[in-house]
Amino acid sequence: MKIIDIKLGHISVPLRTPFKTALRTVNSVEDIIVRIETDTGNVGYGEIPPTGVITGDTTGAIIGAIESHIKKALIGMDIENIEEIMDKLDKSIVGNTSAKAGVDIAIYDLYGQLYNAPVYKILGGYRKEIITDITISVNEPEEMARDSIDAINRGYRTLKIKVGNDAKKDIERMKAIREAVGYDVDLRIDANQGWNYKEAIYTLRKMEDAGLNIELVEQPVPGHDFEGLKMVTDNVSIPVMADESVFSPKDAIKIMEMRAADYINIKLMKTGGIHNALKICNIAEVYGVECMIGCMLEAKVSVNAAVHLAAAKKIITKIDLDGPVLCSEDPVDGGSVFNESKIILNDAPGFGIKDIQGIKYI
Repeated sequence: MKIIDIKLGHISVPLRTPFKTALRTVNSVEDIIVRIETDTGNVGYGEIPPTGVITGDTTGAIIGAIESHIKKALIGMDIENIEEIMDKLDKSIVGNTSAKAGVDIAIYDLYGQLYNAPVYKILGGYRKEIITDITISVNEPEEMARDSIDAINRGYRTLKIKVGNDAKKDIERMKAIREAVGYDVDLRIDANQGWNYKEAIYTLRKMEDAGLNIELVEQPVPGHDFEGLKMVTDNVSIPVMADESVFSPKDAIKIMEMRAADYINIKLMKTGGIHNALKICNIAEVYGVECMIGCMLEAKVSVNAAVHLAAAKKIITKIDLDGPVLCSEDPVDGGSVFNESKIILNDAPGFGIKDIQGIKYI
């Protein structure tokens, strides 16, 4: 099974409601689709969200990286030799982790098809069903409380609350949400790099004093500030998760050696795909650090790939793969079934994606 072509297209999927974080507001998923064609007629699909504020990858940069560098490196290669493919993919261009991730996902899709097995079984096969949290966008406290109640009524038992754009108001937000939902629901918060370490320690201690029972806080400080992240970890009792601080296996090792965080959030668009994400899982197993699998604002193709990784690996204990349920429609035929918080995998070869509606090929 040899690669004969790599095609790119664009999909647009509206969201149910605007997605708001400390970094941005988004109304629709505007992603690049990767379609890898082979000499056997098999097709592998990948997806790339241009999340410039986090990865630095814009739509134009993604297209340029694949068309001018990655495509030339991979045409003619045999899917069977996945290790060499991933080596060439990594060396084809510096950085560009999201572009690499989209291609990596399509390659793993074909790899599963080659051996007529779902990817999650090839990678470990730990489980076939996972439960995700759902994200509550940052808004006024009353609106966030209403959104949280709505999520609970839809069956969610873990809420990921976006904070970080106003430390004092963040405390009000969490008080309003906890009062609205009670204590049978897990609340985790994501500051998206929105505080400095002093603000983070002050805010989190206030939340502790208020008895808000926060499960964890994700990336409270800027991603580059490893020392600040460690200061927060050492000075609050709420467990700290590193997200934007970890793009590579080397980043993961540094965070774990410094004991700068209690958990690691793996996202395929940061790691450059499944190949490097597996390395981070292996490192985490050695250090005994549990991981979350998360996503950017993505549709079903790339989130489905993350689902397979989550199902494969025991070290991934927390799931934040709500991208498809935030969308108002699903253009993807096949793949895992997203039934609100419950995600069920099937045993179709590869990632099980049969077709994608509405692709506008470039």
